Amino acid sequence: MALEWVVLGYTAAAEAIMILLLTLPGLHSLRKGLIAVTTSLLKPFLSVIPFCLFLLADIYWKYETRPSCHTHDCSPSEHLRHQKSIMKSQRNALLIASALVFYWILYSVTKLVVRVEELTQRIQKLKNKE
Repeated sequence: MALEWVVLGYTAAAEAIMILLLTLPGLHSLRKGLIAVTTSLLKPFLSVIPFCLFLLADIYWKYETRPSCHTHDCSPSEHLRHQKSIMKSQRNALLIASALVFYWILYSVTKLVVRVEELTQRIQKLKNKE
């Protein structure tokens, strides 16, 4: 199961880097290439949503089937293992949320940047006509 979390982490990092590159000022010469790459990657990155839902269901299933360690019958090692399991679940849920939020932001920013480029081209055409 660790491979899924690594893939999700790399995907979230790639989304964050693309957002950063699209929103950085001063990259006007690279903007068209960045827009082309980002728009072509939006559809493959859409698979992040069902993947995150699958991993969220996995976290829920592990939470429901996890043995409880709330009584005083637990040994210190069992209690520590229980706490580690809870921490991993919380970390993984945070990773899922960040991947989904980064995809939504990437989609929104890409659409806004494409719209700004279209409007800029339209302004240039109107200026050239005058």
